[in-house]
Amino acid sequence: MEVTLIRQSLAKKIFIMMQVLVIAIGLLAVVKFALALTGESGVAIVSKGVPGFDPISILAAEDQAGLIAIGAGLAMGLSAIGAGIGLGTAAASAAAAITEKPESFGKLLVLLALIEAIAIYGFVIAFVLSGNI
Repeated sequence: MEVTLIRQSLAKKIFIMMQVLVIAIGLLAVVKFALALTGESGVAIVSKGVPGFDPISILAAEDQAGLIAIGAGLAMGLSAIGAGIGLGTAAASAAAAITEKPESFGKLLVLLALIEAIAIYGFVIAFVLSGNI
């Protein structure tokens, strides 16, 4: 009985650390997509005074690219945060269930993979959006 409690508490600590790691990666993805994809295309051209460019249309295109980049970052970051919270909770419960009934490992592994698919969907949406910039 004591060994089971130690395994359960260790599994909960491991999955809480995994949850924090996935949330941190999601937040870094938001920052990466919001900052790295927007670049300095329109403002640099207008400040140099290159003839033949309309500053209003350049800034509008830059704003549109920035909003698409923020949307891509939010898609990736929020899906990773949601998957991290869900995976942390479900994996801790799955670890406790596996210690009591080891033959349920395969079924629980499939359920955990379905939760992780949510983060993959956000990743795909982020790349589709970043292709429109």
